[in-house]
Amino acid sequence: MSHTPAPRPSVAELRERPVADVLVIGGGINGIATFRDLALQGVDVALVERGDYVSGASSASSHMVHGGVRYLENGEFRLVRESVTERNRLLRTAPHYVRPLKTTIPIFKTLSGILSAPARLLITHGRGKPNERGAALIKVGLMIYDTFSRGGGQVPRHRFVGHRRSLAEFPQMNTDVKYTATYYDASMHDPERLALDVLFDGVAAGAAGGRARAANYVSAVGSEAGQVRLRDETTGDEFDFAARVVVNASGPWTDITNAALGEQTTYMGGTKGSHIVLDNPEMLAATRGREIFFEHSDGRIVLIYPLKDRVMVGTTDIDADPSQPVVCTDDEIEYFFDLIGHVFPRIAVDRSQIVYTFSGIRPLPKHDDTAPGFVSRDYRIVESDLGGTPHLSLVGGKWTTFRALAANLSDRALSLMGRERQRSTADTPIGGGRDFPQTDSARAAWIAANGDGRDPEFVDRLLERYGTRATELLAALPAEPTKIPGVPGYSVEELAHLAADEQIVHLDDLLLRRTSLAFVGGLTRESLEGAAAAIAPALGWDEERRSHEVDRAVDLLRSAHRVELGKEGVAPLG
Repeated sequence: MSHTPAPRPSVAELRERPVADVLVIGGGINGIATFRDLALQGVDVALVERGDYVSGASSASSHMVHGGVRYLENGEFRLVRESVTERNRLLRTAPHYVRPLKTTIPIFKTLSGILSAPARLLITHGRGKPNERGAALIKVGLMIYDTFSRGGGQVPRHRFVGHRRSLAEFPQMNTDVKYTATYYDASMHDPERLALDVLFDGVAAGAAGGRARAANYVSAVGSEAGQVRLRDETTGDEFDFAARVVVNASGPWTDITNAALGEQTTYMGGTKGSHIVLDNPEMLAATRGREIFFEHSDGRIVLIYPLKDRVMVGTTDIDADPSQPVVCTDDEIEYFFDLIGHVFPRIAVDRSQIVYTFSGIRPLPKHDDTAPGFVSRDYRIVESDLGGTPHLSLVGGKWTTFRALAANLSDRALSLMGRERQRSTADTPIGGGRDFPQTDSARAAWIAANGDGRDPEFVDRLLERYGTRATELLAALPAEPTKIPGVPGYSVEELAHLAADEQIVHLDDLLLRRTSLAFVGGLTRESLEGAAAAIAPALGWDEERRSHEVDRAVDLLRSAHRVELGKEGVAPLG
């Protein structure tokens, strides 16, 4: 039966030498970054992820790298300072995926929240219903935010304008708007690919002697005498793995992982966040290329974000059970349509425009009666003992601070092993961000130097997707790549290269995380079959396995992402 895959090289490496200095459990961005950091210190490190890399909480981000201006209201000044510092670093070290993002806040009140915000911070500690913040409070917050941002010199200061100027800049905006405030954070247009770059940098750092090994679809299912029992989820085979330090970086599933290892904990209290992606050219134009970041009437922070010629709308913040799958619900979709109407009341939106939805659980700490929106986004590291083996559990964390978090987590692991840090990761380029051209002239020069006479538009597209790692693709692709029906912009050879080099196990790994094919919509069964055929030779799939993978992808798109494939493309589920 061809549904059972052959042993994978990444798993074979772990089985053949089932020991490392550090075992990291969890292949989200924080686990991956810790893996890279330790590999750069010369540590023998292994990482396992129960699904695909970046398929859990890290795949459900709002595509922002931000300092967290709203965290100021919680009094989390340390977190804001660290977040702004890390945002500025990522603009330098990962410029292929992280870029300045002009962000505008529409404001409909003047003094609202000026008294309730300090009370919520100092007296109720985040309990109670938030009130819509007015111009005065937002102005103070942005002034403070500017002081945190000043050091990196990466982004301009904020700008405040009144009613008339706001409507001149945004003609489709609600005419009740009193002010707009514009400031800069950063976008992360391909978070999954950024995480994969971090992962592959870690593997490369430990390539000598195989001292940095990572495998997806491998779960931690038990422990005995300090050894962790691992299971290959593609075959069901189990084996024991020994490490001097075990790191649990499984995000919202930290308590569940600890329970599997025999340790009962109640660290986590994650909240669900959903997004929808719309194909609505009118709204895309109305954003003027900016993220619209604002408070809805219920006090919840939400966003309307132009991305990949689509508009992403999010997000919710609802208590959730990590043991259960999450999906964007009808109520959340109606909530998103309501918030769009709050800002752009004259733009028509309906479900036929939804090309994709996604939902995830934030890895937040247990928060009892604190309102979800006011739960700290900071992190902490909890040390325990796993049958004589030191065990570090990561509680919390956010995308923006992954490098700093990983440095702290690595330092704790190094200390437990009696070792010292060999190098800082603060200014280490990430993947295709190394030597990435950041001006139009530099980009044109790079394309001319590396394109080998190919169509400049084609080379530019690869540079946009992979940064300077595009040279690997250009070396692997023929002069005339083979087009795939229903998969515009991708070739058979490009997808085959990804399958051979990036540990793809299932077709949905390709659609959701190695490319943006699902995100932008327009997939048909024909395009899925074409993509499956393109990667089948590299993965050893026969016709039966290809059909199985297409069916699996269709089911996943229907159940988890609220889209259904048809001959003409996708449509939202009812």
